[in-house]
Amino acid sequence: MPEYQSQTERVQTWLDGSTLHIRFNNPARHNALSVDMWEAVPPLLALAKDDDRVRLVVFSGAGEKAFVSGADITQFEDMRAAKEAVAYYEKMAETTLMGIYDFPKPTLACIRGYCIGGGVNVAISCDIRIAASDSVFSIPAARLGLGYRYSAMKNLVDLIGPGAAKDLFFTARRIGADEAKSLGLVSRIAAPEALDALLAEYTGALAENAPLTVMAGKAITREILKPSPDLDLALCQSLIRGCFESADYTEGRTAFMQKRKPVFTGK
Repeated sequence: MPEYQSQTERVQTWLDGSTLHIRFNNPARHNALSVDMWEAVPPLLALAKDDDRVRLVVFSGAGEKAFVSGADITQFEDMRAAKEAVAYYEKMAETTLMGIYDFPKPTLACIRGYCIGGGVNVAISCDIRIAASDSVFSIPAARLGLGYRYSAMKNLVDLIGPGAAKDLFFTARRIGADEAKSLGLVSRIAAPEALDALLAEYTGALAENAPLTVMAGKAITREILKPSPDLDLALCQSLIRGCFESADYTEGRTAFMQKRKPVFTGK
């Protein structure tokens, strides 16, 4: 039987019956994702994939204030400023998020508090999202000048549709749990004190239901959502690189670190 041991104390993990819990544990920074946190997830999923005990993987955030609030800004300058660091960061995040998305067993994001940027990416990589009524969602890429990966945008569009996706992405506005549910960003919401009970509904159902049927349903859904053969992925990647190589990205990063409003020029 595999033992689940995280590579970092900033990611906690434990097996509870047939549910593997992976909890982001950086509460001092509202569970912002540091490099070691991204890197800790794939090995845990690799173990869980072949562990017949595991029927559901649940992602959550430590404490009551956040699921994941985005990138850990203490590493923002070092990890995302230089071209080489950007390439590494993007590859690392893509590997982790696609690892969650491609995981053959059901995954669930249990959200409380802030679910911002990378937190939304983690959540929409999961099959199911439930949230406390005090949750807050936002995709602030346009306020930072970031390039947003094709896979993340596709997951968002597949989930809530192109109109709602463009609304959230273009404005970078924050929305509450009620609006998130109305858009289809989350399936169900509960009062904070009732979130554990709502989660228990899912862990109980997945413990009882036929795992092969569930996994087949997940795999077939993925086939339905596969991209068109006419997709120009090279264009998408070029557009993302252009964002990261722009003066606007430098301005967005600097303004973020200085806690001021950025002034973008489109250059």
